[in-house]
Amino acid sequence: MAVDYLKKILTARVYDVANESPLEEAHWLSQRLGHTVLLKREDLQPVHSFKLRGAYNKMAHLGERERACGVIAASAGNHAQGVALSAQRLGCRAVIVMPVTTPQVKIDAVLARGAEVVLHGDSYTDAYGHAIALQRRDGLTFVHPFDDPDVIAGQGTIGMEILRQHPGRIDAIFIAIGGGGLAAGVAAFVRELRPDIRLIGVQTTDSDAMAQSIAAGQRIELKEVGLFSDGTAVKLVGEETFRLCREYLDEIILVDTDQACAAIKDVFQDTRSILEPAGALAIAGLKAWVEREAQGIGQPAKGQTLVAIACGANMNFDRLRFVSERAEIGEQREAVFAVTIPEERGSFRRFCAAVGPRNVTEFNYRIADARVAHVFVGIQVTDREEAHTIARNFEASGFPTLDLTDDELAKLHIRHLVGGRSPLARDELLYRFEFPERPGALVRFLTSMNADWNISLFHYRNHGADYGRILVGLQVPAADHSAFQSFLNTLGYRFWDESRHPAYRLFLSAEHESDVQ
Repeated sequence: MAVDYLKKILTARVYDVANESPLEEAHWLSQRLGHTVLLKREDLQPVHSFKLRGAYNKMAHLGERERACGVIAASAGNHAQGVALSAQRLGCRAVIVMPVTTPQVKIDAVLARGAEVVLHGDSYTDAYGHAIALQRRDGLTFVHPFDDPDVIAGQGTIGMEILRQHPGRIDAIFIAIGGGGLAAGVAAFVRELRPDIRLIGVQTTDSDAMAQSIAAGQRIELKEVGLFSDGTAVKLVGEETFRLCREYLDEIILVDTDQACAAIKDVFQDTRSILEPAGALAIAGLKAWVEREAQGIGQPAKGQTLVAIACGANMNFDRLRFVSERAEIGEQREAVFAVTIPEERGSFRRFCAAVGPRNVTEFNYRIADARVAHVFVGIQVTDREEAHTIARNFEASGFPTLDLTDDELAKLHIRHLVGGRSPLARDELLYRFEFPERPGALVRFLTSMNADWNISLFHYRNHGADYGRILVGLQVPAADHSAFQSFLNTLGYRFWDESRHPAYRLFLSAEHESDVQ
């Protein structure tokens, strides 16, 4: 029998636990994109996710006997919190099976609601299989995170609220997809009442089960899923969610990890809230869609009204460093290069001149060759075309250049491995320097260095602090130490001599390891 989703959504029981979340304009992002961007703030729910809507609606419709037996769910975290809160409110036992990859912040939140946690498998699909086995063994009632009409209807109340909160023009709604419950519910409601609105799903490139399934015309199970966006790491979408998404969605856009990180930063700049990766997917998809359309596929006029559902904010704190590192590249505001320059006097200054007044975000170098120097450098750019221009400028200045901006190995690993011992680094002194962080400050620092002493090591990374911190190795013969001290005293920057630091002598110094005391 066909499900009347319009009726189920209109009569869903969600507001015993859920709030009608605000629909807010992201002013900064709207100005940047030239469209009105509205964020549906599901991150402000009591469990910081939309998932409690579907969980509570399902459990509120259970019979007394079913609730008395207790419930069980499989979840990467947010559905788990929804089930735990709903069970706490309804006074029943809840067992949650979670992948072992689930962030600790989500596990702790579930335990705090009084639910029992069982960790099993690497993905939602692994946890789901174990939960089904426990359900059969213990006689529990299974609360599916997405493939259930009552769960879908609960999530669909978000679509109902969007249309009520903004009865005027809406050109498109962007919805993150894992198993598809949110997209199915919102699309089923909006398509019925406002067929003029484009409904666009968003998935990550490494967890795109729904996109592949719709393209194939049948559900496709992925062998592996990416775990950065753990809230959407689903290998196999639901039967009902597949049917609804296939029928109602206009398209699905894929975004990568860097784009998700950039979207987290965008939302933070507008709201001062930090979304989890899955929670930011809709915003990342919205931006990707705007960029694609602006390049000629449709060429929409500026001033459209675009809604993105910010669906979760259970961010693991330990991921923030990675997000910060990758956001600028995801926004196409940082370009990364490997540049080869001659090991000769004056070449460093010519390289600085080629960089110009741009803000340098990272600079890594270790002397390794008597003839040439290989420099790993990050530079802040306004767009990808400026990155191409910089690369051409380096080449024109006689510096062979590799553009590593889209190179995963370079971004993840190589940037941290530039260094090591070098037999060429004789007479090396190691110093740390601090200078006021301003655009162009690093280049000014480099040009202030005395050309009489060769730079043999250099490490700098802009972390957004008030002061830039640099580690520099300079080859200074013993006869020049007095002149070098005079140079330091007139440089005007704070400095620390690290030449005897034990870690430096173990990993970087030209001296043999046995020389370290």
